[in-house]
Amino acid sequence: MMIIRSELDIIRLIEKDLWMIEILQAVKSLELPDSWVCAGFVRSKVWDTMHGFKERTPIPDVDVIYFDKENINELEEKILEDKLRELIPNIPWSVKNQARMHVVNNFPPYLSSIDAISKFPETVTALGVKLDEVDKVILIAPHGIADVINLELKPTPFFVGSHDLMEKYRNRMIKKRWNSIWPMIKINRI
Repeated sequence: MMIIRSELDIIRLIEKDLWMIEILQAVKSLELPDSWVCAGFVRSKVWDTMHGFKERTPIPDVDVIYFDKENINELEEKILEDKLRELIPNIPWSVKNQARMHVVNNFPPYLSSIDAISKFPETVTALGVKLDEVDKVILIAPHGIADVINLELKPTPFFVGSHDLMEKYRNRMIKKRWNSIWPMIKINRI
């Protein structure tokens, strides 16, 4: 089991994972504005590593987000998923333009992809990575990395502020059953 203490540790972990780098390169090749690969893509890597797993835990999808106010047509997202499938088949791609997702989620408009990530249900999924112009991994964590590296599952502050959103958070904890995959995590049910 590896100890992860910092954002740099997470970045190094991702840099050593050829599968993750290939995915990040494919997403970068699309040249999408304000794009990130986020959520379970990052969290699962951290938790798998901290649990000492030799095999990668399958993830239901690879979440790619971007922010483009000029083209909020959902069909564009499907076209981008097809382009990514051409680059790397057999990946469960999920591409979402955060400039329109506030409508789907019934939230106020997002200001950017990072703003959208900050409003994800859990702090441990509010993480994103991408490659910069010289192919170095950049990590964003609007709520920090303490919860993910301490294996503590908590709602984001945005969710804590609403009874309805907290109910959604609680239902996700039941549905996702993450503690059956990663038994060392601690779930804050609030």
